[in-house]
Amino acid sequence: MKPCKHLIIAILSLAMSHTVQAENKSLDRVSVQINEGIVLESEITNMVKTVKANATAAGQSLPSDQALRTQVIERLIMTRLQMQMADRIGLHIGDLQLDQTIGNIAKEQKLTVDQMRQKITSEGMSWGQYREQLREEITLGEIQRIQVQRRIQVSPQEINNLVSMIEEQGLKQIEFQIGHILIEIPSNPTSEQLEQASNRANKVLERVKDGGDFRRTAIAASAGPKALEGGIWDYMNINEMPTLFAEVLSDAKKGDIIGPIRSGAGFHIIKVMDARGLQTKEVNEVRSRHILIKPSPILSEERAKAMLDKFVKQIRAGDADFAALARQYSEDPGSGAKGGELGWADPTVYVPAFSQTLKELKVNEISEPFRSSHGWHIVQLEERRKTDATDQFNTNKAHQLIFRRKFNEELQTWLDEMRAEAYIEVFEADFNRG
Repeated sequence: MKPCKHLIIAILSLAMSHTVQAENKSLDRVSVQINEGIVLESEITNMVKTVKANATAAGQSLPSDQALRTQVIERLIMTRLQMQMADRIGLHIGDLQLDQTIGNIAKEQKLTVDQMRQKITSEGMSWGQYREQLREEITLGEIQRIQVQRRIQVSPQEINNLVSMIEEQGLKQIEFQIGHILIEIPSNPTSEQLEQASNRANKVLERVKDGGDFRRTAIAASAGPKALEGGIWDYMNINEMPTLFAEVLSDAKKGDIIGPIRSGAGFHIIKVMDARGLQTKEVNEVRSRHILIKPSPILSEERAKAMLDKFVKQIRAGDADFAALARQYSEDPGSGAKGGELGWADPTVYVPAFSQTLKELKVNEISEPFRSSHGWHIVQLEERRKTDATDQFNTNKAHQLIFRRKFNEELQTWLDEMRAEAYIEVFEADFNRG
């Protein structure tokens, strides 16, 4: 009995459908599961291409494709975990805040937004891709500040000790550019795991001491936070770098390789990539005051901004007093009761949106409402002054140095904890698939 013509067509159609689906799957697939989220193979491929292009432009050699892929997957995992945390706490960068950030970036580059858009598209990235990439970068910065800052305590005793040390000894006049490789060990490792990690660390140390490319080795072997950057940390003074670095670098010089050093995270290998005399910097400090309104389920973003629009008009017209409005309405517990006064500070201690706004204001000028991770603000720049950052360390600068050191340490601890608690499954790629 011959099969029905319609049945044959149906079977052929179904077979073709499966073939098309198989072809689609070969183009993209789920490569990593991270809690309830995923990373697609296309994301890995695109980041690998970007890293390779950057390395070529910088004249930097790279390890094998498999080693590079492993590091890229790890970076995507950590990015996705942080974005999931941002979702859980309701941290979302809206278009208003994003547009404001793009405007600030354009100003820094002395471009209009349209000119910047043309520049981005001429470099091969769509404007939509750029916006979403920037939105992710802002989100990562904000979630790190929110989650890590609350873990940091700087005691008055710590500040006093650093101020006294600086006054007695002077600030060590050297900044180091550090190369760092971490050979990771699991929490509560067995003696066998410790021995394996130690042996691996010694092999890596031998490789770099024999003249192996440190950056390439870091990309291939390091589990440290700067692995994809070749393990390189930017120039730091001894007082602001992570404690582990500071303890072994006091008398180091360019080219020195130190390690392996054991810590709770694993075995560290440190190379002094460069050392230079401390760059004398004149810091432009500002004295400012602000009013903060925080959006909520009751108070929308638009209404919060509208309140501040109204305040600006009233203050500029002389119908309202800035300090009085701050005391009545500002939701900043530290400054509201003081009429919004923030005192003297290096503007870089503030979140980027706040710092950038202060940078653009003239003395006594009041900003338009702007959005930061804390909410909607208006800020008035009251005074500017220049101070020598290398000679006039006061308690504020001592606090900043200690805070930066602790932030770097606590950031890595928070990331490690978040990764340890997550469900992560990496589906190995079939490189032999045709």
